[in-house]
Amino acid sequence: MDLNELKNLNMEDLKAKVLAFADKKTLIKIGISLGSIIVFLIIYYAILNPIVKDKKTKIDDMKTKQAEITKFNNDIANIKKKIKKLKPQYDNYSTLFHSRAEVEGLYQNLSEFAAINGLVISKIEKGKPKVVTKSEVLNPKKKKKASKKKKKASKKEEIKKIAYYKIPVSFEIRGNFIGYIKFKRALSLSNKMLNFDKESVKVVKSTDSTGAINVSGVLTIVGLADEFY
Repeated sequence: MDLNELKNLNMEDLKAKVLAFADKKTLIKIGISLGSIIVFLIIYYAILNPIVKDKKTKIDDMKTKQAEITKFNNDIANIKKKIKKLKPQYDNYSTLFHSRAEVEGLYQNLSEFAAINGLVISKIEKGKPKVVTKSEVLNPKKKKKASKKKKKASKKEEIKKIAYYKIPVSFEIRGNFIGYIKFKRALSLSNKMLNFDKESVKVVKSTDSTGAINVSGVLTIVGLADEFY
């Protein structure tokens, strides 16, 4: 076909030639293929693409959480090492100092020791805890001076300055002298710090030789700083 023939070719002739080249079945197949592609693209962008994005977001979130879990596991391992290192020091102090729960339990122990030794506790009363600072422990002879008002420190900073608390407990006991000696011996065997600061023993006049006495006084127990702040 030369150039003159192309110029003289109109749309009808072109259509006739296309139809001559491809039959109707071929055109239908092409149309179905194009339609399928269009339908697939619509389904992908309308339905599948949001699902894929959501899955990708969840996978990214899962990876982030896995990294956090790994970090937490490492932190836990480090904390366990610190606890293991500090445990002997804690055990040493915990055998001497009372927790708040142990102070409450002390009343029960005193009553039990008294009953075992034939004594009766007529009074047991806990006083206000008194702060003993670390500076007082390190310099016991140095008198505590009244300090000027300063900016209020945080609770954590205040606790750091405290060595321990002294908690006075007033008591009155009735019974016999031998029983009271046994009572004090039982308390002395305790692994907690406990001191008799004041003690007044009065013999009760009686016709027999039971050695009845009335004892009044104050004993001091030592409490942990962070328990009684």
